[in-house]
Amino acid sequence: MKKLLKAMFAAVLALGAVVQIQAQVLETTPVDGLFPDNGLVEMEPVSYPPLRQADVMWQKTVWREIDFRQKINQPFYFPTVPHNGWRSFMTIVMDALKEGAITAYDPIQVDELSVPMTYDEVVSNQIDTIHQVLTRPYPPYDEYDTIITTEFDNTKVQRLRLKEVWYFDKARSVMDVRIIAFCPVYMKERSGEEVTEPLFWVYFPESRPIMAKALCFNRKNGAQRRTYDEIFWKRMFSSYIYKVENVYDRRISEYATGVDALLESERIKHEIMSFEFDLWEY
Repeated sequence: MKKLLKAMFAAVLALGAVVQIQAQVLETTPVDGLFPDNGLVEMEPVSYPPLRQADVMWQKTVWREIDFRQKINQPFYFPTVPHNGWRSFMTIVMDALKEGAITAYDPIQVDELSVPMTYDEVVSNQIDTIHQVLTRPYPPYDEYDTIITTEFDNTKVQRLRLKEVWYFDKARSVMDVRIIAFCPVYMKERSGEEVTEPLFWVYFPESRPIMAKALCFNRKNGAQRRTYDEIFWKRMFSSYIYKVENVYDRRISEYATGVDALLESERIKHEIMSFEFDLWEY
């Protein structure tokens, strides 16, 4: 009798263990990596250093362009399709715009940030409807009319324009920079030529809380998690200057082209850096 009770007790324990293991298997979701990751981090933007208007002894407004096709800038562009919590820079911006977390401003007013735009207006402005006359590929090879509609595509945003102010803070005795706004640039092809079209301007300080929570891919160390706010703060991107404030309010491309335009961009960059060095010459 005692042996029978012991056997029944062991069977009950074994059955309970099996049920518990099955419950754990059913309740546990697979983790793609060492830890669960949704591509977001609970971080706040790095605070700007204190700045008084009376301490700004020199400043210059500069417009520059980031080309996502350059290798160092590719983390802005990829992944083209969100996966495993990773999103491209433009996907993050459009999601925030759709949710109302940031405000878009009409690029017709250049960068004055005066005319707000909605998410639907941004998307509808990029819908192209083209009327074409095509020929059927089979007899009698007659012609027919067709309408080709092109929808908005994040992957066609391959450049980003920045408006920033370089200034010298005499209270801290340093040259510093603050990004004022950014503008995604849409790339289109018309008549076999590549055409650029600015989508909208975004006030950069308004977008920083969003950028500080969105992770950017680190090609050298996956354990070192960087956010897009850190990428801008540490200036971990390559760019070229296409305009600097001037009395004619003109771009470099209006008075220089090709290699001359690139040299002019480098000259302006060197001029800004030299200003700080020249202060300590004597």
